[in-house]
Amino acid sequence: MYYIHTIKDTISIPPKYFGQDIKKATEEILRAKYERTIDRDVGIILALYNVRDISDGYLMPGDPSTHNDVTFDVLTFSVEVDEVVVGEVSELVDFGCFVRLGPIEGLVHLSQITSDFISYDRKAGIFNSRNTGKSIKKGDVVYAKVSTISLKNNIKDTKIALTMRPEGLGKPEWLKEPKVTRERRPSQRRRKRS
Repeated sequence: MYYIHTIKDTISIPPKYFGQDIKKATEEILRAKYERTIDRDVGIILALYNVRDISDGYLMPGDPSTHNDVTFDVLTFSVEVDEVVVGEVSELVDFGCFVRLGPIEGLVHLSQITSDFISYDRKAGIFNSRNTGKSIKKGDVVYAKVSTISLKNNIKDTKIALTMRPEGLGKPEWLKEPKVTRERRPSQRRRKRS
């Protein structure tokens, strides 16, 4: 989920930074360019640090900025399809629940909370299952599996779909609960007529 990557880039330092500390100016420019952005190769870039190897700047015709090669590290967050994640339920809505996964939320659709029939009690702010007695509310910690990822150009538009239906997922308490099965009436045998 959380990873560290080393990136090499060439940045443009505008004249307004001339005369300032080159490392501070470079960090400011890099933070504005990278932090809280999405890179399809590494995921969501959360933080930038350890700026180093800043080259001497070179000029390009018609451009007053200097261009400098630089190396730096970034802390990133990414998930993959079929990865099991743990998060806190941050919101309940009629169609499911949102689970906080670090810097982003994933949606567990109503049909993916449990394999049992489930209903939403809006007044109590809770989902309840009909036969197994499982419930889920805001603040519960859950285990879920990533079903799909729709990666967009920004965090707000990126969508992650989760499921808790497979065995072993959902609230940790669900694993401790005995399995509830419907009782069947004994079948009545038909008598053969003689």
